This record gives sequence, structure tokens and C-alpha cells, in this order.
Amino acid sequence: MEALLAVGVLAPDFIGITDEGKQVKLSDYRGKYVVLYFYPKNDTPGCTKQACNLRDNMETLASNDVVVIGVSTDSEESHRKFKKKYNLNFTLIADKDKKISSMYGVLGFAGMASRVTFLIDRDGKILYIWDKVNVSKHAEEVMEKLKEFKK
Repeated sequence: MEALLAVGVLAPDFIGITDEGKQVKLSDYRGKYVVLYFYPKNDTPGCTKQACNLRDNMETLASNDVVVIGVSTDSEESHRKFKKKYNLNFTLIADKDKKISSMYGVLGFAGMASRVTFLIDRDGKILYIWDKVNVSKHAEEVMEKLKEFKK
């Protein structure tokens, strides 16, 4: 795995294709906090727990001006099926060419993204990086950290 980016630096902007086939850029979300989370594979136990935990806490996250974006090297079609199966209420980005995962230093062995989350502030700077994620309580981890930064 490549070296992770550091807290305090500007998060690399990227262009990605969503599960809906739309093109988005990270900079489209300036003015909001962004939880940019990378995960290995759709519909696997840990990735499903993490996605469902974020889904179940989306109201709290959104009320705190947080946008959630999931990124894996799966295809848009795989993302669409995963999102529909678990009724996910946030954007998934297909990183088939592995550019975004490489840019963020999270491309693991076997060509999949490692489970790493970046909390990005309203100006696009990295506030915090989780390289060890509790998949069952990830939204709670995010909210705790966000409260620290909002003090």
C-alpha cells in the first residue's frame, strides 16, 4: 500500500463516476464536511456493515452538514446493485481505473482499495484519517471526531 496523505493537507480533487453514472468532483462538495471512505468490495460482510452503519446514521450526519461518499474499485453496475440491495442513501463512486485510490494512497494488494476514511473539512482540507475503522460504529466515530473539530 502506498503512503497515506497527511492531516492538514488539501485533499486531492478527483473526478469520479457515481453509481448513477454521473460525473462528480470532490470540489463539488466544498462548503460541506465530506466523509470520503474507501472500502475493498461491495456486498462483503465488513463493507456491508460499514455501509449500513453510515446509512442508518445519515440523518445525524446530514444534519451536521456531512456528505458521505463511498469509493471502491467495483463497477458502477456493482455499486447500483449494492446500493439498491441495502437501500444506501449516499453516493458511491466507481474507481475501476484505480486512479482515486492511488491518489489517496489506499490501493492495497490485489488491486482493491483498503478500508480507509478521510474526514475533509468545508475548505477541502483533510481533518482526520481513519486507517483502522470500526465497521459497526463508523458513523459514531465520525460524529465524535467532528465534535472535537467543531469545538
